[in-house]
Amino acid sequence: MKHISIHWFRKGLRLHDNPALLAAMTDCHKLYPIFILDPWFPKNMRVSVNRWRFLVESLRDLDESLQKLNSRLFVGRGRPTEIFPVLFKEWKVTRLTFEIDTEPYSRQRDSEVVRLAAEHGVQVIQKVSNTLYDTDRVIAENNGKVPLTYVRLQTLLAALGPPKRPVPAPTLENLKDCCTPCKDNHDAEYGIPTLEELGQDPEQAGPRLYPGGESEALCRLDLHMNRTAWVCNFQKPQTEPNSLSPSTTVLSPYIKFGCLSVRTFWWRLAEIYQGRKHSSPPVSLHGQLLWREFFYTAGAGIPNFNKMEGNPVCVQVDWDDNPEHLRAWSEGRTGYPFIDAIMTQLRTEGWIHHLARHAVACFLTRGDLWISWEQGQKVFEELLLDADWSLNAGNWQWLSASAFFHQFFRVYSPVAFGKKTDKGGEYIKKYLPCLQKFPAEYIYEPWKAPRSVQEQAGCVIGRDYPKPIVVHEVVSKRNVERMKAAYTRRSASTTAQLEGGGGKKGARRKTPAGPSVAELLTKKPKTKSS
Repeated sequence: MKHISIHWFRKGLRLHDNPALLAAMTDCHKLYPIFILDPWFPKNMRVSVNRWRFLVESLRDLDESLQKLNSRLFVGRGRPTEIFPVLFKEWKVTRLTFEIDTEPYSRQRDSEVVRLAAEHGVQVIQKVSNTLYDTDRVIAENNGKVPLTYVRLQTLLAALGPPKRPVPAPTLENLKDCCTPCKDNHDAEYGIPTLEELGQDPEQAGPRLYPGGESEALCRLDLHMNRTAWVCNFQKPQTEPNSLSPSTTVLSPYIKFGCLSVRTFWWRLAEIYQGRKHSSPPVSLHGQLLWREFFYTAGAGIPNFNKMEGNPVCVQVDWDDNPEHLRAWSEGRTGYPFIDAIMTQLRTEGWIHHLARHAVACFLTRGDLWISWEQGQKVFEELLLDADWSLNAGNWQWLSASAFFHQFFRVYSPVAFGKKTDKGGEYIKKYLPCLQKFPAEYIYEPWKAPRSVQEQAGCVIGRDYPKPIVVHEVVSKRNVERMKAAYTRRSASTTAQLEGGGGKKGARRKTPAGPSVAELLTKKPKTKSS
């Protein structure tokens, strides 16, 4: 029997290494590639205009690639559980394929879609391709427990063998007996929305440094893979958080949206490593992909992974509630130029170096401001192009010393850390132009400059640039003691939690709801059900 297939694009916005898409094309008479703008996401998280732009560009690129195969992308708006029953009937669908997603909402949504498909007699095929390995299998190999250290994950993966090789991108041959029915009004009914239609102001977007899409991803991958010596010698801790141009690949946004397959990246690296001396995990480029796998596996198996309360691996800390300090941090107004320059780059460009993320995360949480990592997680979730549920939650727990990393007495200095790689403060001058004329000796601590120097630089501290909102040398010592107390309280309850027991909650405040996002995806309905 020839199938009428829907392939449901979600994160895997690409043609290469897309086994679920190839499954949709097998013995297929009609193919409907679809992407659904699900209102759950903007209702439950903030999304910056920069990330909306990246998504729109990725969808356009995907549609252009499908057109080369005589197909098109269908973009629907609304809840998948409402859209699919209508399309199953309207298009007489017999098969639905998609890539497995392990995030909690995605699992719940997909389970409901699978149930609805069964009610309509629709076969469902799900494939692993968002991660190097099947995270459920990794957890099963560890006796049903999540590996809580990088080394333990490496041991498990060594037993499983190398990741599967990527599958080839489909060609016209794959679709020789298959068509995608498109109406004349396809763009009006199922076209890719503009930023304006999504309630976004393009004028508010930052510079377009990282255009979205699979085509751009593969070009950037080729560019980096041609740097053989750089790839082999890559060690993440030796890259610079405050270089004027990125010192890493910046392929993370493309991996987050699935414009670039993580397996393709892995095997391209393996080809380069073959027969050459090269760096090793955890600091190598392979090591970076394994960090991603580590946090994806943790996110798949640890309940309430993006929260402190109810999270069995997370230290329960009595964080402070200080909205003004939180706003100052998120808007780059802390009075510490290194921190403020990083947050300005993040808000403007949508990306910052991993070590820069270390610095600002430590400053917000255990280092200086003593504000919950969940609040920082929300800001990164909004502003980062590569904001990824599992990695964002995992890294914030790590950097706040709430889970995985427990050396809470090691605190990043908001002054000394940046000086290691940029003594003259060129990075600060780029993102905080008001400080451009400060001498290098004061650029990291402008409040220490004499008034005459400040006036000569055209920037008086407290008037043109804020004074430090805390005294790092004082609060960091106090916060180490507070973390010590939290660790002292946790031992018994954490043991119970790690064994699957209850464990008491911390006395953490309720997080106030953030500003609501416009109910964008209810406008201009594109299916009969939306």
